[in-house]
Amino acid sequence: MKLNAQSTAVVAIDMHRGHLDPEVATLPLPAEQCGPLITRAAQLFSELRAIGVPIIHVVTEYREPPEIAANPFWQAIHDDPKKVRQGILRHNLVGSPGTQIIPALWAEGDLRVGGKKRYNCFFATDLEFLLRRLGADTLILAGINTTTCVLNTAFEATNRDFRVVIAQDAVDSMDGEEMHRFALRLLAAAVGQVLPNQEILKALRS
Repeated sequence: MKLNAQSTAVVAIDMHRGHLDPEVATLPLPAEQCGPLITRAAQLFSELRAIGVPIIHVVTEYREPPEIAANPFWQAIHDDPKKVRQGILRHNLVGSPGTQIIPALWAEGDLRVGGKKRYNCFFATDLEFLLRRLGADTLILAGINTTTCVLNTAFEATNRDFRVVIAQDAVDSMDGEEMHRFALRLLAAAVGQVLPNQEILKALRS
């Protein structure tokens, strides 16, 4: 497999403190998984920047809780202690620490797309406009959660005729290992390549 660095971009999905910083996260990945994921993703991003692949960070942001509560399922689970997304109506409100990108994953020259409000990174954002302006036809997806935002964005990217690669070492899910692995299998079967960091770099350097 070969990838062209000049027509490839990374879409880093919700790699913000709201998921990956246990001190402030409103919908946290398990704390023991945050550091290793950040380390693996930071290494990949650094090597990709060095060969000219742009990194686009897409960040969930809500003006106020009613924007979240407009989704009936999210409204229903907000007060349900049995749901992993309990408290979702407090997630990533504009100006909150949760909307800050993890510092280790950001570098000068990276791009930010804010205002994501649903699982699909293309919905109501200018992500596609930015990708087309960059001349990208291939997307490397990283981020949180494999089971929701990564999954939805991957399918939507495929629907829009982008080539999709999932950075296996730079995705994870708050829904647990079994669901995470199932999402990766589904993506590999229906959407695109699921590859570890070194295979992605090898494909770009070949």
